[in-house]
Amino acid sequence: MLVLFETAAGYAIFKVLDEQKLQQVDSLWQEFETPEKANKMVKLKHFEKFQDTTEALAAATALVEGKIGKSLKKVLKKVVAKEAHEQLAITDIKLGGVIKEKLNLNCVHSPAVHELMRGIRNQMEVLITGLPPREISAMSLGLAHSLSRYKLKFSPDKVDTMIVQAISLLDDLDKELNNYIMRCREWYGWHFPEVGKIITDNLAYCKSVRKIGDRTNVATTDLSDFLPEEVEAEVKLAAEISMGTEVSEEDIRNVMHLCDQVIEISEYRTQLYDYLKNRMMAIAPNLTIMVGELVGARLISHAGSLLNLAKHPASTVQILGAEKALFRALKTRRDTPKYGLIYHASLVGQTSAKMKGKISRSLAAKTALAIRYDALGEDTNSEMGIENRAKLEARVRQLEERGIRRISGTGKALAKADKYQHKSDVKVYDPSGDSTLPTTSKKRKIEEVEPAEEEEEQPVQSKPKKIKKEKAAAAAAEAEAPAEAEAETGEPKKKKKKKHKAEAEAVVETPAEPEEEEAASPSEEQTPKKKKRRRRLRKQKESDGRVHEPNELLV
Repeated sequence: MLVLFETAAGYAIFKVLDEQKLQQVDSLWQEFETPEKANKMVKLKHFEKFQDTTEALAAATALVEGKIGKSLKKVLKKVVAKEAHEQLAITDIKLGGVIKEKLNLNCVHSPAVHELMRGIRNQMEVLITGLPPREISAMSLGLAHSLSRYKLKFSPDKVDTMIVQAISLLDDLDKELNNYIMRCREWYGWHFPEVGKIITDNLAYCKSVRKIGDRTNVATTDLSDFLPEEVEAEVKLAAEISMGTEVSEEDIRNVMHLCDQVIEISEYRTQLYDYLKNRMMAIAPNLTIMVGELVGARLISHAGSLLNLAKHPASTVQILGAEKALFRALKTRRDTPKYGLIYHASLVGQTSAKMKGKISRSLAAKTALAIRYDALGEDTNSEMGIENRAKLEARVRQLEERGIRRISGTGKALAKADKYQHKSDVKVYDPSGDSTLPTTSKKRKIEEVEPAEEEEEQPVQSKPKKIKKEKAAAAAAEAEAPAEAEAETGEPKKKKKKKHKAEAEAVVETPAEPEEEEAASPSEEQTPKKKKRRRRLRKQKESDGRVHEPNELLV
C-alpha cells in the first residue's frame, strides 16, 4: 500500500511495510511512538519538492477545491502509475474520486488511514530525509500567509465592502453638495438675488450662473438648454430691474469656478449611484427588490457586512438604525420605536400613519428572509424577492380596504384627521390665588349688613320705648300723689326734697336698661346708628327732667 502525504514543502509518497498492523486501529499510534518504530512501519519512496511559494499556493488551492494540480498529477504518473496494483491511501475522499476517475488508480480512505497519517505527521522530520526542520517551518508559515491572502481576496463575505464604502461616499457627497450650493447661492445672490427664487433646481441654477456670468449678459444669453421658456423669460425680466450690487470680474470668475465644482460633483454622484445600484443587484438582488438600493446598502453598512446582517433576526432588522431611541425608550419606560432605517422603504412610505408599524414589521420579516437567501444561497436570482414584495403589496391593500369598510355613513366625516394641537402636561401658574383679600368691595358688604341690623334693632328698640312710657307715667303719678298729700297735711319741705331725689334716681335708672341691652349685642355698637340711639337717650333724659319742673314749682 502506498500513502500520499501532503506537506508545505512538497508531496511525499510512502510505502507501508507491514499492512497487517493497519487492522489494529486502536493500537496503531504505538507504532509511531519512536523514530525507530516509525521507520519499521513506513518508508519514504519519493518526495516532490515545490520550487517556490507560488507553486505551493497553487497546489494547496487545488487540494482545498478538490482538484488535481500539475505537480500532483506529475508525481502520481511518475511513481504510482508504475505500481497500479498497489492501493493509494489518501486523506480527502473527494480528491480520491477525482484521482480514480482521471488516472484509474485504486484509492483507499478509512479510519486506519487517518491514524496512519497522524503517525506520519508526528514523525515527519525523521521520515522525510534531506529536509531540515527550519525549512519546513518557514515554508509552512509562508504557505499559510499566502493561502490566507488568497482566501481574503476572493472571499464572498468581503465583496460587500465596496457597497459599504460606496454608500458612505454617497452620503458625504450629498453633504458637500449642499454646502457648496448654499455658498454659491449666497455669493451670487449679492449680484443677482432674484434668480435664486426663480430657479429652484440646484443643478440648473449652477449651470445658469455658469453661463450668465454678469447679469448684464442675460439678455444676450440662451438658457433654453436647461431652463423652460417661461422661466427663461422671467429671469431676463428680473435682470432688468434687479436690486443686486455691482461686482468685479474676478468675483464672477470665482463664482463660476465654484459652479464648475458643483456640476462635476453632481455628475460624479450620479455615476456613483449607478455603480451602487449595479453592485446591489449583483450581490443582494432580493434585498434590493424588497427595500431599494439605498436602504439595502445602508442596512449592510450599519451591520458591517451582508453576512452579519443575515445573522440578525427580523425584529432587529426592523429597528436597525434607531438604537438611540430604543435605549432611551427602555430607560424611560416608554414605547419602543417601530422602525429604523426601514422607514425609508417605499412600501412603508406609501401606507397611512396608522398602518406603518404593521407594514414595517411584515417588511422586516420578509427582508430578513431575503437577506439570508442572498448571503447564504447558492444561486443569485431575484424570484424570492419579487414574490415576497407582491405578498406585501397585497397585505397593504388588504389593511387599507379593512379600514375603509369600517368607516360608513356619517362615520366618514368623523374619521377625518383633526388639526394637530400640542397639549402640554405643564400646568400654567394661576396668579389669582396670591391675593388673600375678598373679591367684593367694602361698600357692598356694608350695604348688605345694614338691612340685617335694622331688622334686629326694630324689636330691640320697641321694648325700651314701652318701658320708658310706663316708667314715666309711674313717676308722674308718684310725683302728683306726694304733692296732694303735702297740700292737705302741710308737712315740711325737707321731705319733699328727699322724695325729689328718689324720683330723680329712678329716672336715671330707666335709661340704663337699654344700655345694658346694647352691650349684649356687640354687632349693633359697630353700626353707624349708635349715635342716633345716644341722641334719643339724651332727648328722653331732657324730657324726663322737664316733667319734674312743675312739681318743684308747686312746692
